[in-house]
Amino acid sequence: MQEANNMSLVKVKKHSQITIPNDIRRKFRIAEGDYLEIEEHNNELVLKPVKLVHPDEAYFHTKEWQQGEKQADKDIAEGNTVGPFGNIKDALKALKTAKT
Repeated sequence: MQEANNMSLVKVKKHSQITIPNDIRRKFRIAEGDYLEIEEHNNELVLKPVKLVHPDEAYFHTKEWQQGEKQADKDIAEGNTVGPFGNIKDALKALKTAKT
């Protein structure tokens, strides 16, 4: 592998495999088993990391859910929390009297 001007030279191996250099893998957080999208653009090959989301976890990546996560982080940082509770009765009582 040769490097010049932030470019790496890689060799196409058996079964058309290439090795992505460590520094690039780390920068883009590419790990074994990850998917890459490959496309042609202006007569060049462009690789883009693609993170697949399991359908059961898709809700977590919605804008609404992420806004709620951000608010929860803010509330925790500001100490706007209740609990822990020793029993369910106390937890339910706190939920009923909590500000909304």
